[in-house]
Amino acid sequence: MPVKDLAAAKQRLVPTLAPDERRALARAMLGDVLAALGAAGLDRVWVVTRDAEVAALAAARGAEPLAPPTPAENGTHTAAVAFAQAEAGRRGARVFLTVPGDVPCVTAAELAALAAAARPGAPAFAPSRSGLGTNGVALAPPGAMPLTFGEPSFDGHLAAARARGLEPRVLALPGLALDVDTPEDLAALRAAGARTESARLVAGWRARTEPPAPPAGHPRSEAASPTEPPAPPAGHPRSEAASWSPLQ
Repeated sequence: MPVKDLAAAKQRLVPTLAPDERRALARAMLGDVLAALGAAGLDRVWVVTRDAEVAALAAARGAEPLAPPTPAENGTHTAAVAFAQAEAGRRGARVFLTVPGDVPCVTAAELAALAAAARPGAPAFAPSRSGLGTNGVALAPPGAMPLTFGEPSFDGHLAAARARGLEPRVLALPGLALDVDTPEDLAALRAAGARTESARLVAGWRARTEPPAPPAGHPRSEAASPTEPPAPPAGHPRSEAASWSPLQ
């Protein structure tokens, strides 16, 4: 799992979240993904990062931090995955699995299914919610093909696999599909109702920023549309009107 740093995470959420909230969300999502990876029955979990805070969190969750020797090897998602692929091949891994750190609804069962789907000659891919991005890949062996991330990458990966004589397998995994990058993704995370650290964090923000519903009978609980005012006293000019409409 490649992770650059937490301080500059989730820039597309700047209109919605404050800097400390974006950092907290990135950290919570990383923890959720690490928890799922740790429960998926994988032999080893690596976090590719040069960030000390990320490395410490990874180690605390039972993962092994991998620090690329140069910033360029961790400068992009694609470069970090390529570094991990090479390391996996060097260590003799049979299957290589990669997922991003911002998919807080992913489950251990989904990750296990993705890893199990990969066979020699048949890489496995899981698309993002939009269908444009690639949120999960499993390769057997690790160097079966190069990977390139960023939307639109999903169709490109399938085409690249076929160009190498491979037959890609596609898995629709709802939890893995939801990567949180935009306000719309944040709303989808709220709606998903996942029991994760990220979901609890986002629910807390919603409770803090949205006023509670008023009790029954409270003036705010009444309809907001205009209602007919009290009848004027006899002789008042409005008392002669035959009807009254809030649109008048």
